[in-house]
Amino acid sequence: MPWRTASVETARARFVIEAGISDLSHAELCRRHGISRPTGYKWIERYEAEKLKGLEDRSHRPRSCPHVTSEPVIQRILEIRKHRSVQRDTWGARKIRRELMDDPSIRAVPSRDTIHRILVRHGCVDERKPRRRRDHTGPPLPIPPQPNSTWTADFKGEFRTGDHKLCFPLTVQDGHSRFLFACEGMLRLHLEATLRRFRRLFQEYGLPQRIRTDNGHPFASRAIAGLSKLSIWWISLGILPELIQPGKPQQNGRHERMHLTLKRRTASPPAVSLPAQQRAFNRFRRVYNYERPHEALQMETPASVYRPSERPFTARPEALEYPGHFELRRVSGDSTLRWSRRKVFVSSLLKGHVVGLEQIADGVWSVYFGPVHLGWLDETDYRIMDVLDRVRRRS
Repeated sequence: MPWRTASVETARARFVIEAGISDLSHAELCRRHGISRPTGYKWIERYEAEKLKGLEDRSHRPRSCPHVTSEPVIQRILEIRKHRSVQRDTWGARKIRRELMDDPSIRAVPSRDTIHRILVRHGCVDERKPRRRRDHTGPPLPIPPQPNSTWTADFKGEFRTGDHKLCFPLTVQDGHSRFLFACEGMLRLHLEATLRRFRRLFQEYGLPQRIRTDNGHPFASRAIAGLSKLSIWWISLGILPELIQPGKPQQNGRHERMHLTLKRRTASPPAVSLPAQQRAFNRFRRVYNYERPHEALQMETPASVYRPSERPFTARPEALEYPGHFELRRVSGDSTLRWSRRKVFVSSLLKGHVVGLEQIADGVWSVYFGPVHLGWLDETDYRIMDVLDRVRRRS
C-alpha cells in the first residue's frame, strides 16, 4: 500500500524539521526528499530568516511592467469609491469599472480583478478571514488505469422529495471504469447505515486499493490526520482513505460529473416519495452501467470494462503490519499510549488499535496508523504534533 503524499509547503516543513533534528548528512536527507542540495540549503536559509513564512511560495510579480496601472487611474478609482461611500452606496470593482469606461480621459480601463486588487491594497475592501490551516496530505494521486485501484464516494447534495422528506444520496463509483456501485437515498448522514452499505458493496465486489472522498462526515473528521470511524475501518481492511483538499471538488471531478448527470435524470424534479426516488436511482444506475456508452472508455459501457476485485472482503481483518524496526503500541481505553512511563494522548477514535513509531532523531518519533502518518511524538513534552504544529513550535 503506498504511503500518502504531501503538499508542497508540508513537504518543505518536513524537510526543515528533519534537517534540524536528524543525524543524516545534508546530501542523504535531500536524496530522501527528492530535492537537490542547493534547494535544500535554500529552504533552510529561508526558514532561519523568516520562520514559517519563509516556506511559502514567494510572489512572482515582475519588478517592472510596461502596462502597469498609472497613478492617475488609481487615484480616480479611489475617488469613485470614496464618493459613493459618502452617499452610502458602496461600489465594488464592477461598478467602478463601468464608470471608468465612460471617462474619455482614461484610455486603458483596468480589468475588474485589477480594480479589486487596488481597492484591497488601499484598505477599501475587507478581505475574508482566512480559514484555519490544517495539515493535509495534498492533492490525491492520479487514478491508475485499472478497476478497483481507486473507488470514489460522496454524498450528493440533499434535496426534498414530494412528501417533504430529505433525501441524502450516497454514491460509490469505480474511478477507472466509472461503474456505479451504489446510488442509495438515505434519510440522514448516519455512520452505521453508511457502514452497512459499504460492507454490502465489499462483499459483492471485493476491496479496492483506495477510496477517494471529500472531507465531510462520515468520511473524515477534525480528529488527528482527519481520521473518522469509517476511514479507520477502511484502513483495517487494507484500504487507503484518500481525501481531496478542502474546497477543491475538481480533485474528484469524475464523481462530480456523474452527479450532474444523476441530478438531471432523477432529481429534476424530485420524485413524490423516497421509495419512488430510490426506484429512479435504480433505473439510472442500470442504464448508466449497462446501456450508456462512455466517451472516456472509447464508447464502451462501464459494465463491459469493470471487473470485480481479487481482494475478497473478510469480516475479521488481519492486524496491520508495520516494518520490523517500528515500535508498536496499543491505544488504551483512555485514548492514550504508554511511552517512557508517560501517557501520550492519540485519539479516542483509535482506542484498541495498534500504532507504530519510527525514530527519526533523538527523542523524536514519527507516529503511524497503518500507512497514515499521524504526526511526531516529541519526548520533550510527550505530545503528538502535525507538521504545522511542529514548525510553529520551532518558530
